[in-house]
Amino acid sequence: MDNCIFCKIINRQIPAAVVYEDDRVIAFNDINPVAPVHVIIIPKEHIASANDLTAGNSDILSDVFLAAQKIAEKTGIAAKGYRLINNCGADAGQTVFHMHFHLLGGVVLGPKII
Repeated sequence: MDNCIFCKIINRQIPAAVVYEDDRVIAFNDINPVAPVHVIIIPKEHIASANDLTAGNSDILSDVFLAAQKIAEKTGIAAKGYRLINNCGADAGQTVFHMHFHLLGGVVLGPKII
């Protein structure tokens, strides 16, 4: 997608502090973190939101969750806990329409983050 900021990060047109990458997923530090560890995990395939998952592409979710485990270990938050957040649609707070997950940790998060 030509105007997608995450696609531009994947294609190295925009720099990002990449913390994990494999052939299907890339993850980078959020530029406006809300926790000591705040990493954005995205599939390299452009999928606009969770509503656009299909039987043909939903296997990407296992890649995202396995990447989250690796990143949590690497950043030292796996043992104490972390949160994965996916916002689906504008009313939920999705501002970049390339499906992505926020991995948050490094602090007691409490019952929710607003």
